[in-house]
Amino acid sequence: GVPGMIDASMVKDGAVVVDVGINQVDADNEKGYELVGDVDFESVRETASAITPVPGGVGPMTRAMLLYNTVTAASLRSGVDVSL
Repeated sequence: GVPGMIDASMVKDGAVVVDVGINQVDADNEKGYELVGDVDFESVRETASAITPVPGGVGPMTRAMLLYNTVTAASLRSGVDVSL
């Protein structure tokens, strides 16, 4: 992705913005970096009706669904019924 590539000028008033990008950028903190999305959160938050943060936005759901799909695929392939 590209950190901050999407700014407020690209977002319609009241839009819901789901930022799935994750980028590591240099920062003046203990770690020396911070994680940001492809959306410029600070500028877009004034325009959007809702926006997902990075980190802490859609990542946990992405991981949960990946695990669910992996278990389902293994169940189907092995013939072992796994009720989820």
